Amino acid sequence: MRMFIVGLCLAASALPAQAISRYNSMQMSCSQAQSRIQSEGAVILRYRSARNPSLPLYDRYVAHGGYCKQDEFAKLEVVPTADTNRCRVLRCMQKTYPFDD
Repeated sequence: MRMFIVGLCLAASALPAQAISRYNSMQMSCSQAQSRIQSEGAVILRYRSARNPSLPLYDRYVAHGGYCKQDEFAKLEVVPTADTNRCRVLRCMQKTYPFDD
């Protein structure tokens, strides 16, 4: 039994980690950002705030609602890219219900 557990631990440590990729949206075009999201399923895009350029902003953007948690949905958002300030992407948002307090 002990050898089984040791073998299981070694096998689990050999598997590649599923880390999420991070990109600076201002260094790619809108089509490149959308393509990365579609091919990877979910990525983190970071960019500078339009109101305060010293403030970095970032969030997780997804290819479709299947990448969101059970109590979330995919909402259309815009992020700035090198070629436009209004690149349309999806972001997971918390579902709200009318009688939640």
